[in-house]
Amino acid sequence: MGQAAELLGVSTDTLRRWADAGRLATTRSAGGRRLIDGVALAELARTLAVEPPSGGVVSASARNRFTGIVTRVVKDTVMAQVELQAGPHRIVSLLSREAVDDLGLAPGMLAVASIKATNVVVELPAKP
Repeated sequence: MGQAAELLGVSTDTLRRWADAGRLATTRSAGGRRLIDGVALAELARTLAVEPPSGGVVSASARNRFTGIVTRVVKDTVMAQVELQAGPHRIVSLLSREAVDDLGLAPGMLAVASIKATNVVVELPAKP
């Protein structure tokens, strides 16, 4: 529950309340711990993802590693598209099908997108 709450950007108590209200399906382990299906968590993350309001940021720069949940994998014979929901950020990566198969990527899995760019733009909004 703690890891899922962190990925969604909410408290563990909020996630428990959502589960109790039926917003997120959970099961119990033999020891009584709540378990969350990864696909259900990925779907909830996708519905919660909202772009931050454009006027609220004073200054920002993104880190280059985003931990999130795989929400979609589309494969053809050579290439694959993997979508990851990391908080409010939807990250789409194009990579070889072989890499996706080797990693066993599937919706509901925890993954990290590591981003390296040759051109990074950092913006500040105009002052009112």
